Amino acid sequence: MSNRKKLVSIVFSILIFIIAWLAFCGYQWSWGPFVKLHDYKTASLAGNNEQYALDTIEVERNSPLKNKNIVFLGSSVTYGASSMGVSFADYIGAMNDCNIIKEAVSGTTLVDEGVDSYISRLNKIDTQNADIFVCQLSTNDATQKKPLGEINNSENINDFDTKTVAGAIEYIIAYAKDKWDCPVVFYTNPKYDSANYQAMVNLLLEIQKKWNIEIIDMYNDVDFNNITDEQKSLYMADSIHPTQAGYLEWWTPVFENKLKEVIKNESN
Repeated sequence: MSNRKKLVSIVFSILIFIIAWLAFCGYQWSWGPFVKLHDYKTASLAGNNEQYALDTIEVERNSPLKNKNIVFLGSSVTYGASSMGVSFADYIGAMNDCNIIKEAVSGTTLVDEGVDSYISRLNKIDTQNADIFVCQLSTNDATQKKPLGEINNSENINDFDTKTVAGAIEYIIAYAKDKWDCPVVFYTNPKYDSANYQAMVNLLLEIQKKWNIEIIDMYNDVDFNNITDEQKSLYMADSIHPTQAGYLEWWTPVFENKLKEVIKNESN
């Protein structure tokens, strides 16, 4: 075999490996260009049964969220990585006849690294009007052990170290308040075994004191987390990602109540 043919063979083998690896990442973790492959893995879960499908949802005609514009920023949990792309955001939109902008990409972080980071995508959201801005406290920052950083004394958006969790959160809050002048709501995942994520939740609660934001704290909600093993099996595909049943029956009522409360407080 000539050197040219050997080189072509090596390059072809590398390309096949890369494609296979990306396909595996998509199937296993709902990450990368083959993200939809993960749907094949999760479609058979009991919590993703047709009875929980988005098209079965009834609309609340007189909802205070009706016709409101709600921006959701997050990663796989906001996207619905283990529920075939359907999350609490979609259920809220369907139930309340409100407009949702769901800017969610699996595997991404609050910390500003790369074109798909929260901050990078936030800067590209082109909607001019938002009644509420909702942001996920990403589990990916905890998994990837991103630096926590410290809360800044300033409220100037240019002063935050977005390479840290604290700086990224403060940047996101400042940006949303400046662009949309609307209530900012952060939410956490329910309790799971991660000291890094617990530290992030504690940090977020401290940031709340400075910025007066709303938090849907499912992590520290003892009653919320007090579900049976049978319910957990139905509601969660793994320790982090809910199924459609988990979003619909467990998470969405909590989000609905908080968002309705926020809108009512704004109108008073």
